[in-house]
Amino acid sequence: MPNKAIINTTSAPAAIGTYSQAVKVNTTVYLSGQIPLDADTMELVGDDTAAQITHVFKNLTAICHAAGGTLNDIVKLNVYLTDLSQFALVNQIMAEYFDTPYPARAAVQVSALPLGSQVEMDGVMVV
Repeated sequence: MPNKAIINTTSAPAAIGTYSQAVKVNTTVYLSGQIPLDADTMELVGDDTAAQITHVFKNLTAICHAAGGTLNDIVKLNVYLTDLSQFALVNQIMAEYFDTPYPARAAVQVSALPLGSQVEMDGVMVV
């Protein structure tokens, strides 16, 4: 039977639906999608795409720490953008948060994200 634990931190936004911030099964952590919500106000950080991407990485960082790891422990990252032309900006900002070797990654354009966000990311981490 796998060892399953729910990961929760007040340093990242509370779940806005029927999900957990992350679930750890043995040494694998499944990170739920994060949008650029401020953990204190539960409001989007603004309309600036760079600020939104940066805030998503901050939210993911907080959850990774709560699970006993760091962003560099992410082995698979999924990026959802409402405008794929912002992908170069994701690369630029991601390089500020991750060390090489980078995780496996997918990036897709979607028609809409929760609360009007421009970006959402989820991932899988191994600690």
